[in-house]
Amino acid sequence: MGALDEVCRRFIPFPGARSQLVYKPPADIFKGIIGSYGKIKGSQGFIAFIGKMDSPSIHEEVGYTGEGIILEAVSLGLDTCWVGGFFSRKRVSSIIELSPEEKVLAVTPVGYAQKAEDFENKVMTGFGRTHNRLSLNRLLGKGPVKLPQWVESALEAARIAPSAINRQPWGFDIDESGITVFVRSKGPDFNVSKRLDCGIAMLHLEVAARFSGIQGKCEFQKPPLVAKYKVSGIPGSAIRG
Repeated sequence: MGALDEVCRRFIPFPGARSQLVYKPPADIFKGIIGSYGKIKGSQGFIAFIGKMDSPSIHEEVGYTGEGIILEAVSLGLDTCWVGGFFSRKRVSSIIELSPEEKVLAVTPVGYAQKAEDFENKVMTGFGRTHNRLSLNRLLGKGPVKLPQWVESALEAARIAPSAINRQPWGFDIDESGITVFVRSKGPDFNVSKRLDCGIAMLHLEVAARFSGIQGKCEFQKPPLVAKYKVSGIPGSAIRG
């Protein structure tokens, strides 16, 4: 996992958010139902996603940064799984060195997923599948009815991003300067910030937009907005469709 360790050290898009690979089995840091369940069993390490809590946009910064690390891990042939609520922050904090203003907001075990599902995994997988993904029509706030292809691709990539219990707390507004992600849903947070989930979606949105050749920059916004992918070098008609 040396290559992944290097990715964690180098991918720091925001000064307040970082990731640290820990070469220790993560089993004893999980608790509750996650403590006895994991798609990735026998993992020999985990990644801690850490944020400086004095930053007003730290949750979305950690979500964005962490998902970038996770996608790199997948590209290296490793398996991961976001864990935001059911782990012992005290235990993780005793393993890694934190500054006074830092907090571990989420972790992910790193390893190889077991190929054959046992009964326990089948039950948990079935639970996850009961939370169907929402359509783009449900997630769109204001914007044009007809979307250009690159916008559809970016929104679809964000729509299928991972979130706590697959709750998809994000919504999207579209105008001539770009795509804005905002916190859409209300209700229990399951000890995981909805803004962290939205940061994950923003990473997916930006990657898809750039893959389509649309250059831009992620700019964080004040609540209830989260961030805007502000495009550059294209006319407004490329947004209107």
